[in-house]
Amino acid sequence: MERRRKKQIISVIAAFLAGCLIASTTTVLFLNGGLGGSVRISKTEYQNMYSLAVKYQKLEQLAQNINTYYYQDVAEEDLLNGAYKGLVNGLDDPYSSYMTKEEYSDWKISATGKYSGVGITFSRDDTGYVIIRVNKESPAEKAGLKPGDYILSVDGKTYEDVDIMANAIRGDKGTKVKLAYYQDGKEHEVTLTRTNIVQQSVEYKMLAGDIGYIQVTAFLEDTAEDFDAALRALEEKGVKKLVLDLRDNGGGLVDACINIADEFLDEGVVTYVEDKQKRRTEYKSKDGKTDLKTVVLVNENSASASEILAGALQDNEIPLVGQKTFGKGIIQSTTELEDGSALKLTIMQYFSPKGRKVHQTGIKPDYVVKNQEDSKEDAQLEKALSLLQ
Repeated sequence: MERRRKKQIISVIAAFLAGCLIASTTTVLFLNGGLGGSVRISKTEYQNMYSLAVKYQKLEQLAQNINTYYYQDVAEEDLLNGAYKGLVNGLDDPYSSYMTKEEYSDWKISATGKYSGVGITFSRDDTGYVIIRVNKESPAEKAGLKPGDYILSVDGKTYEDVDIMANAIRGDKGTKVKLAYYQDGKEHEVTLTRTNIVQQSVEYKMLAGDIGYIQVTAFLEDTAEDFDAALRALEEKGVKKLVLDLRDNGGGLVDACINIADEFLDEGVVTYVEDKQKRRTEYKSKDGKTDLKTVVLVNENSASASEILAGALQDNEIPLVGQKTFGKGIIQSTTELEDGSALKLTIMQYFSPKGRKVHQTGIKPDYVVKNQEDSKEDAQLEKALSLLQ
């Protein structure tokens, strides 16, 4: 009875809107909980409203046919979730997605860097989902997975969204997950037992002479604070020069990236973003805190927030060494909906302080150096060190 009533309402709306199309403008009465108001809108706006009503009517027809003729019973919630996901998938944007309440809850955990999983970090390129980092002593490392491998499926299922697949790999400690992956020209399959993962996003050490080294592998909630502590520790040891390693850093929280940029830059623009209407928002540093001569390492897996930082430093005459970066220069906004689900949507793209576009372009280093896969020598690091002499 309720479904039939909904269909009748949609049909009445469509018929009403069709009648309005003969006029150039008209007045619509909107009712909400017994309170009403009216507004005069154009014929074009009515045409859009009518088209939308017809499309919703088609969705209702599809649902009715499935419920009537499909050979098995189907949960309405599953159909609706499929429709929501399909709507966002229509954007053909791998970074936008609809997340159910459960998926969104898992996704929020990933920003802390503390979760139960198998210890891999991956991103999406033109070929598929490529592993860019394997945590030391993790289930993935012990099973032989390594950077450059491609994940094909998780528990036999393929995914269109990076975050949703990451959620599928994570799970309760002690549970198992089966990964199919591509390595060295062959397909492999392995079942891993999830364990607690605490991702350390900042590591540092002293190098020969008065040179310090800081590696940032991701931008998490604690990254900026950990970076500040690392930098202070190196300065207390008397370093005069610094290598900042952003290789294989797939990005993360933009605020953490901006806070780290503030360690190096005087007051000014770190990056700016533009939305669909070309409205511009600037992210600024306050005042630099270190005078260390710095060289930055990047590679083809340096993406998103790491490209923001690399681009800002390069525009401020701090040299980059390595390979051209990944080229993910867009920003997603995640909105939690009333039922606990969420919409992750690409809403802006960002630019370097000098206006360089990053998305699908990447950032070319000042010194292009490629590490050889069959060599233990880190040619990129050696080049950085030579620039600091």
